[in-house]
Amino acid sequence: MISFTVRMRFAKEDRAEIRSILQNLGAASRQEPGCANYVAHTLENDPDTVLIYEQYRDAEALEAHRSSPHFEQWATNGLYRKLRERTLETLQEIV
Repeated sequence: MISFTVRMRFAKEDRAEIRSILQNLGAASRQEPGCANYVAHTLENDPDTVLIYEQYRDAEALEAHRSSPHFEQWATNGLYRKLRERTLETLQEIV
């Protein structure tokens, strides 16, 4: 299992558009056969910072996600064009 978080910061004026993009990207991503989990959050005291928790069955499933038409539409041509900061953290399972 591959697990990671993506933390992204956006401008306040993009808040509604980012929420819509994340709803579409999340719904499509969760339909992928290799996607075990895809949940987007905003920080409680910072609605312009998004934290996405993602899990994929294996490296092939992650590559399929990153190569999908919905990833290109909603992430590459949507989120990535609006973001101000981005941090990706790969997680190691303990149990």
